[in-house]
Amino acid sequence: MHRVGRRAARPLVAGGLLACLLAPAAAEVSVVVTIKPLHALVAQVMDGAGSPELLVHGTSSAHTYALKPSDAAKLNRADIFFRMSETMEPFTAKVVKSLPKGVEVVTLQETAGLQLLPRRTGATFEEEHSHGKHGHGHKHTHSAIDGHAWLDPANAKLMADRIAQALSAKAPAKAATFRANADRLKAKLDALDAEVARELAPVASKPYVVFHDALQYFERRYGLKAAGSIAMSPEVPPGAKRISTLRKKVLSLGAACVFAEPQFDTRLVDNLVEGTRARTGTIDPEGSKIAPGPDLYFALLRTLAKDLKACLLPVG
Repeated sequence: MHRVGRRAARPLVAGGLLACLLAPAAAEVSVVVTIKPLHALVAQVMDGAGSPELLVHGTSSAHTYALKPSDAAKLNRADIFFRMSETMEPFTAKVVKSLPKGVEVVTLQETAGLQLLPRRTGATFEEEHSHGKHGHGHKHTHSAIDGHAWLDPANAKLMADRIAQALSAKAPAKAATFRANADRLKAKLDALDAEVARELAPVASKPYVVFHDALQYFERRYGLKAAGSIAMSPEVPPGAKRISTLRKKVLSLGAACVFAEPQFDTRLVDNLVEGTRARTGTIDPEGSKIAPGPDLYFALLRTLAKDLKACLLPVG
C-alpha cells in the first residue's frame, strides 16, 4: 500500500512542476534614467529585478544633451522615466510632454525631505552666462535651486526610497526585492559617507575655485571651502582680457587650487593660474569618465574626494 501511494503521488508532483514552469514570470519593469549618478542608484535598487537604461552616456553633459531617435524609442516604451529636474536636464522639458500616458515621470528633485540648496549668487560665484544658448538649440533656464543634490549621500538615501516606491508601484510582485535593495543601498551609503568624511577632513579649510559651481552639496556635507566659481564655456575660449580678469580673481580669493571639469582643455587652466600660486586639478561631478553601472555612485564620490585632496594637499 505504501508503494502504491508513492506512485500515485508522482503525477501530481510532476503536474505541479509543469504548471510552475508554464506560469508566466512577472514582467520586468522597463526603466530609463537620464544621467549616470541617478542611473547607478536606480540600478542598485533594481538589482536582481531588471536593469535600467541610461540616456546621457560618456562625457556628454545633461545641460546640452540632444535627444536621439533611439532615445525617444526607449522612452516611449518605458514604464518609468527617472530624471533629476527639468532645470538639471533641460532636454527633458519637451520630452515629458510628448510621452505616452503610460510612462511615469519621476522627478527626483521632488523627493520628500530632500535637502535642497539655493544656487549661489554671491560676488565670488558667477552666473554662467555662457549657458544661455547651446548649439543644439536648447535654451538654458536658471532655477533658484542648485540641482546637483545627489552629491550629498543623505539625499541619495532619500532618493533610494523614492526609487523603490516608484518601482514597487509598477511591479508590485517585486516590491520586496526593491525594498530590500534600497535598505542595503542606504547602509552602503552610510559607510561611504563616513569614508569620504575621513578622507576629506585634512583639506576642509583650504580654499579653491571651480569653473562650474556644481559641488555645493558635496562641500556642505564635508565642510569644504569653495571660494568661488569662474563662469567659462568649454565651447568658447576666453580672450586675453577675460583671462587677465579671472587670474586677478584667483589671486584675490587666495585659492590653493583651480578645478576644471573633463570637458575643459587643461592648457586653458594652466594659462589661467600662470603667475599665481594656485595649483590645477580636474573634478567630475557627474562621473562622465566613469563607466556607468550600479557602482558608479560610489566611484564618483571616492574620485571626487581623491581629486580634491590630491590638489589641495599635495604630497611632497
